[in-house]
Amino acid sequence: MIERYTRKEMGEMWSLENRFRAWLEVELAVCEAWHRLGIIPGKDMENIRSRADFDLERILEIEEQTKHDVIAFLTAVEEKVGPSSRYIHLGCTSSDIVDTSNALLLFRAGTMISRGLDDLLQTLAGLAAKFKGRLMMGRTHGIHAEPTSFGLKMTGFYAEFQRHRQRWQRALENIRIGKISGAVGTYAHLEPEVERITCQILGLEPDPVSTQIIQRDRYAEYFTSLAIMAGGIERICVELRHLQRTEVLEVEEGFSKGQKGSSAMPHKKNPISAENLTGLSRLVRTNSLAAMENMALWHERDISHSSVERVIMPDSTILIHYMLSRLNSVLANLRVNDQNMDRNLNLSMGLFFSQRVLLGLIEKGMQRQKAYELVQKEAMYCWENRTQFPERIRQNAQISEFFSPEELEKLFDSGYYLKHEELIMTRVLG
Repeated sequence: MIERYTRKEMGEMWSLENRFRAWLEVELAVCEAWHRLGIIPGKDMENIRSRADFDLERILEIEEQTKHDVIAFLTAVEEKVGPSSRYIHLGCTSSDIVDTSNALLLFRAGTMISRGLDDLLQTLAGLAAKFKGRLMMGRTHGIHAEPTSFGLKMTGFYAEFQRHRQRWQRALENIRIGKISGAVGTYAHLEPEVERITCQILGLEPDPVSTQIIQRDRYAEYFTSLAIMAGGIERICVELRHLQRTEVLEVEEGFSKGQKGSSAMPHKKNPISAENLTGLSRLVRTNSLAAMENMALWHERDISHSSVERVIMPDSTILIHYMLSRLNSVLANLRVNDQNMDRNLNLSMGLFFSQRVLLGLIEKGMQRQKAYELVQKEAMYCWENRTQFPERIRQNAQISEFFSPEELEKLFDSGYYLKHEELIMTRVLG
């Protein structure tokens, strides 16, 4: 992943050095397992513990000749350990080490992502509480529909990201799986107890059945969970982008001192963060398709998944980690324009009360279709002549005769639309 979209802690997780460190962690855990089972003598185990290490440049140098990264890694470690190294990688195949270390790295990267989700949830909860009762126009098809509140809008996003958090936790548990079962998963040159002890040391669960590899449905779940999460990030960003349009301007991203919006137009303040995150979400979704393509391999394994995973494991986790952090910053610094929310509510001349009048007439005994046609006729007149809808209804004798003056005024109470706001927010936020 390019540096521009990489946060330091996640970038370091996927450095080549750290990936080899994870391999070494697994190899040492396997040795500890063999030692506990009495195969590796104490003196050799102590030697392995104290001397097992590698130089990255040496691994790369060896790989130039061997064309095999695991063999190059093992050779470099063996040079450090000496004769006791004959016990390292005992009975294992490369995928025992690679897949188990993948589980470590994906779980640890996932834990960072979980922290990003928690931060975002906290910000959304704060916005929901702060803007409870802040009436604004709700829109369907981009057209004014009926009022809602900015607090409810944030509550909806909070509820969605709670689901992302739960879905992500399930994916993390299903990726926290190791395998030390040999060339085709039969433990022919190993013992299941070696796998159990190794996984216990590493904080993983043993795969109940594996081939040469851990099956890639676990990876597909992990990366599709990230893709769905990216869709949620994009959904917030699409909302923010619309609300920042010049004609709407109900919210604005923070605009720091010295920031420039356009190379040509000095007046511009563009929704660059929301647009940036919309674009990056497309990459995360694309990577999830590659993860699903990796599920079907030949027999006990082929290597067609390997090159894909070298790209999507770091790229998708780095991107989501960055996206959650940036979105959290956008929301924490969001400017909400109360004046424009009020202005936009009034743009439709009270037409959003049309359903209130319709239902009021039905409640008074008028047939639904007749009531609909009556209200629609007045609504269309108001729209075409830019006339206030409540006033037009008050002047319509055919409608107003059904209501007392007090009942008519209640029909045009904007507060009616938030009568269940408290209930909805309590259901979600507690």
